[in-house]
Amino acid sequence: HLTFAVSDYEYLVTFAVMLTVAVVIASLTIRIRLQAIHAAEREVRTHSLYRLTRELGGESQWMEAAKTASVIAQEVFGTRVILFFPERPGKISFRSRTSEDLPLPMSEEGIAQWVFDHGKKAGKGMDTLSGATALYLPLKGAQTTLGVLAIIPSESARLESPDQMHLLEIFASQTALALERAQAAITAQEAQVRAEAEQMRSSLLSAVSHDLRTPLATITGAASSLRAQREQLNDATQTELLESIEIEADRLSRLVNNLLEMTRIRSGGVTVRREWHPVEELIGAALIRLERVLGARPVHVEIPDGLMVSGDDVLLEQVVWNILENASKYTPPGSPVWIHARALTDLGDHGGVEIDFRDSGPGFAPGEEQQIWERFYRGKQASTAQASRGAGLGLAICRAIVSAHGGRIEAATHPQGGAVIRLCLPNPEPPPRIPYA
Repeated sequence: HLTFAVSDYEYLVTFAVMLTVAVVIASLTIRIRLQAIHAAEREVRTHSLYRLTRELGGESQWMEAAKTASVIAQEVFGTRVILFFPERPGKISFRSRTSEDLPLPMSEEGIAQWVFDHGKKAGKGMDTLSGATALYLPLKGAQTTLGVLAIIPSESARLESPDQMHLLEIFASQTALALERAQAAITAQEAQVRAEAEQMRSSLLSAVSHDLRTPLATITGAASSLRAQREQLNDATQTELLESIEIEADRLSRLVNNLLEMTRIRSGGVTVRREWHPVEELIGAALIRLERVLGARPVHVEIPDGLMVSGDDVLLEQVVWNILENASKYTPPGSPVWIHARALTDLGDHGGVEIDFRDSGPGFAPGEEQQIWERFYRGKQASTAQASRGAGLGLAICRAIVSAHGGRIEAATHPQGGAVIRLCLPNPEPPPRIPYA
């Protein structure tokens, strides 16, 4: 006991077996421990790459994505990380970077340029340009090299192992791909804006070429007839020509006003001057202006006494005008129009107002309820010759004005026939109470 003396040679066999088992168990334990360490390192790398991909995926601006990538890399590797980008095509500049301060000498801008040109890492710890202050890696995307990642080693830096260097290269690659996606998204958005502008320009040109030329031709023809044949024309004919000049000039004025209003809305120039107005007065003022447009159509109005709406009376009157003018274009002459308003208690914190405009025309074609709010769109269910005229801006202007008031506007076909335009406007505060006699 407690000695190496062996009294029986059979104990040598036992000792050999136990030693072998102990060595095997120790080696397996060491291997499992190393596997656990490698698994933990892989988990850290996977988590880091997942975090990088997740946070860069939510960035739409490429410079913000670059700053996010540098912050994550600094946390993972425990040292300063700066990204440099070209100030002009093909020329890396230390002035275009993700960090406000520059802890690197300007003389190393040439090293960053070499890395950018050759697509290889260089600098501190590398065989190439090892005397540099930092380690430089290219940000190589799928198409081209976007910039250079500079990592400044410190005492706490975690770059000793090949695995960490491999992780750093993956970081640079993923960052480059994210930046490439962000730039591609920006390019696609700019292309979409240009396409929309071109489409709007083409639509505007089409509207101007047709809808401005028609009233101008009528005005010019009537004015020429009055000037050249005034003495041969009787009073009734002269009055008819003058009325046609007035009607077409009014239509031309409304068309130009809609074009200017849409331009102002598109440029963000809508300013809502909120005041409390009786709905009855708002509708009444619009109906007075629309007497000539509505003609002999009976208009049935149902508005509760004392119903108030908060908004810009000029803009809201324009909404009512455009809706009722549309109704006159797409319904037979003499057909009735219904206007029904009521108070809403479930709209916002202080309720609101709902106004329904219903006509007796053919209603909307299937799926047209959403299309009518687009610029330059004209309805398919035309009932009058006037329905084909106009720039298709009236309802688009209505939606923009209602949105500026924080409300919503909807379209539907009534079960009994006819189109319904529903206008919902919220109250920013409790409406005032006005006593009625």
